[in-house]
Amino acid sequence: MYDFQSGNVTESGCDELSGVCCTNLFIICSHDSFSYWVDEKAPVGPDQAPAVKRLTGVFRSLGKKVMKKWSMTQNLTFHEQLEAGIRYFDLRVSSKPGEPGHEIYFIHGLFGIKVHEGLVEINNFLSAHPKEVVFLDFNHHYAMNERHHKYLITMLQEVFGQKLCKTECVEEITLEYLWEKKYQVLVFYHHPAAEECPYMWPGNRIPAPWANTTDAYKLIQFLETTLGERAKYGTFHVSQAILTPRVRTVVRGLIKGLRKYLVERNLPTIMEWVRAQKPGTNGVNIITSDFVDLVDFATTVIQLNNLLLPQKAIK
Repeated sequence: MYDFQSGNVTESGCDELSGVCCTNLFIICSHDSFSYWVDEKAPVGPDQAPAVKRLTGVFRSLGKKVMKKWSMTQNLTFHEQLEAGIRYFDLRVSSKPGEPGHEIYFIHGLFGIKVHEGLVEINNFLSAHPKEVVFLDFNHHYAMNERHHKYLITMLQEVFGQKLCKTECVEEITLEYLWEKKYQVLVFYHHPAAEECPYMWPGNRIPAPWANTTDAYKLIQFLETTLGERAKYGTFHVSQAILTPRVRTVVRGLIKGLRKYLVERNLPTIMEWVRAQKPGTNGVNIITSDFVDLVDFATTVIQLNNLLLPQKAIK
């Protein structure tokens, strides 16, 4: 985990927080974590509406270039995100319809890298930092049948092996517990195909309510409301501090793209709200953002997690 005193990734972590339930820690998450690279040459993904596929079919390369500007929500690779303090990854996956075999890719409008490549990159970082812990949330699956799911679940077990944390009572998951068991990866799998696997946490253990708005103030109101309701579920909780473009948003900001048209101008308002939050039972647990490199999320989260330390430890 991060050294909450210095802000650096460290082997020792922070002993003062090791006994705190992970649901009470403030953890940084990247929205559509894998979308730092998308393939403009591949077909439009099965997660897109037929109208989008038709438009890109007509305009081809121009349509793909526009899609890329609105599909990419991150600039940093998995390794760079890990180095920047990201510990929760928001993952959408898909097969490529018509492609032989069972290969799985990350996807957000356009196809990204192969899932296996991303998992190996994360595992290499974890092997080099035995006390680091990550959350992998596979929350959307497209064009995947039973064989695809079996292939992906087997892949997760083969890549991470004994690093995978078995499903337990949420209240038992502290850094101390994870370190003792040598667990480093919690996988949340939002599909019935994983119900029988003891290493795949069901999606209902990590709700992530979605505001679905382009208005920063409506987003903040939504985040406040859902935070007030989180305690009754007794789960991990994701606060999605993201704005979602409408069709007219894309049309108005066609050339600028998601980052310049929507994210950059609203991020100061969102970050002001983030800095006012507290970790803990009724506070923010996991917070997700587009383009995590735009602001110093690590410093913000370090300062907020310090609120959980004994007063003598933060003087």
